[in-house]
Amino acid sequence: PSTHSTSTLSLLMNQVLNATVQRTADHAAPEITLDPLEIVGGEIPSSENTYFCQAARQLACVPSSQLCVKLASGGDPTYAFNIRFTGEEVHGTSGSFRHFLWQVCKELQSSALSLLLPCPSVAANRNKGKYILTPCPISYAEEQLLHFFGQLLGIAIRADVPLPLDLLGSFWKGLVGEPLDPEQDLQEADLLTYNYVKKIESVSEEDDLEALCAEISSQHHSGESPDSPSRPCCTFTYITMTGEEVELCQGGHNLSVSWENKDVYARALRGLRLQELQNVECMTAVRAGLGSIIPLQLLTMLSPLEVELRTCGLPYINLEFLKTHTMYQVGLMETDQHIEFFWTALEMFTQEELCKFIKFACNQERIPFTCPCKDGGPDTAHVPPYPMKIAPSDGAAGSPDSRYIRVETCMFMVKLPQYSSLDVMLEKLRYAVHYREDPLSG
Repeated sequence: PSTHSTSTLSLLMNQVLNATVQRTADHAAPEITLDPLEIVGGEIPSSENTYFCQAARQLACVPSSQLCVKLASGGDPTYAFNIRFTGEEVHGTSGSFRHFLWQVCKELQSSALSLLLPCPSVAANRNKGKYILTPCPISYAEEQLLHFFGQLLGIAIRADVPLPLDLLGSFWKGLVGEPLDPEQDLQEADLLTYNYVKKIESVSEEDDLEALCAEISSQHHSGESPDSPSRPCCTFTYITMTGEEVELCQGGHNLSVSWENKDVYARALRGLRLQELQNVECMTAVRAGLGSIIPLQLLTMLSPLEVELRTCGLPYINLEFLKTHTMYQVGLMETDQHIEFFWTALEMFTQEELCKFIKFACNQERIPFTCPCKDGGPDTAHVPPYPMKIAPSDGAAGSPDSRYIRVETCMFMVKLPQYSSLDVMLEKLRYAVHYREDPLSG
């Protein structure tokens, strides 16, 4: 869709979201208390201790209508719930809330939780870092967690906090209810199986089929054909994405792949993978959770890519956009030398460093790249966490070059000493983003 229709669509979506608010300003936000000490040495010992599961447990008895708040706007946005960290006295809730969403995305894309599965195509060096919903029968407890995952997607949309989640395109198709493409989606998700299916379909000699079966049985397990023991054979079984061997039809273990039935076998393989990708049972739970926060009818207006952009934003930082959404405080100006050093330094950063800088300054790794002020709204209406504020550093004693950059994450404020050169600015910025793991300052 053209940008014009997209911005009209997003305005319409915003109107619908604000018209379906169920918790207004005169109601207190639900509050959850997280125990940050349960993450030991960078590793989360058990899934119960993740922020995701701590939050799911505490919010289980909160009516989901309480989480349906208006779109975040202004300097003190209303979020779905407030977060306290045990033993921390943090003033301002937005930094903690954004840090929570960031941490939860890290947990979901780690071995601490099993709701998402690394994309199998990674074995063929494709879609590295992408995830799909884990395809397997789910227990009641897992269904609750998937429901909560869906709620978090809706909460992030209302909060306008793009989630650093990297989910394969087939996930977003399933979410909006669009059918999968049996070619393209299989190729993206599992390139090895896709190539194997293609080879079986295109084999033109019986001997080639035998060679192909020999190759695959040596990879999986050496089976021998019952009718002639010396011949390796494939049976109507295959390994699921989660690593279990399953029969592709009843009695598949005892049915050998032959020249006559090879096309049925190829279809069955493709069918198994597409069924795993559609993952109807898990997707239904996610959609139910999402539907408790935003009206699912909204999704029918959007393409899978538009829903992904609305939920996860873009995994890169647009410096020009950031620049136009920056305010200078207390007598600072964009033309001040140290401010020019600041922007030049950021222009020298890699995208990874820029994401770390944003995380350092406002506790969110991805930030929105559209803002009502661009769409003809008043200049004061910015989508949080914008605008970024640059302020002088605290205290006046000593040389500026000996000071460090400080931030107030709730306000997206960077307190910048007047460094004497670009080199010093680069060094201090790199130090700040690489070594400061203190998400609770402000």
